Amino acid sequence: MSSLFSPLQVGAVTLPNRVLMAPLTRCRAEGANVPTDLMAEYYAQRAGAGLIIAEATTVSPRGHGYPNTPGIYTAEQVAGWKKVTSAVHARGGRIFLQLWHVGRISHPSFQPNGELPVAPSAIKPKARSGPARRWPTT
Repeated sequence: MSSLFSPLQVGAVTLPNRVLMAPLTRCRAEGANVPTDLMAEYYAQRAGAGLIIAEATTVSPRGHGYPNTPGIYTAEQVAGWKKVTSAVHARGGRIFLQLWHVGRISHPSFQPNGELPVAPSAIKPKARSGPARRWPTT
């Protein structure tokens, strides 16, 4: 049990303990899929974990498949993530980002100009997706 709370070296990063917060897709981004102040507060509150792996974050406009998921492909999104990481670092935490592209499981309503999703092949997915809808804001 004592090793759970002992530091761990992972590459160039020293983790203060071996507790890991797994990524959770929370769908809390706003506007142009920009991380929010609420997200910064959420992750900062969990900075006591040795490592936080932040939620699935799309790498391009064609990578979305769910509403209100954050991106990391515009300057505005990068600035939003800088607020998040600064808040975590201010409390002594370590945070990595989970990069994400949903591929063929996306629906055209999530794609720019309603185009078909981008995928590594034309194989039809076994699952289905539905049209884009925004979650209620209240």
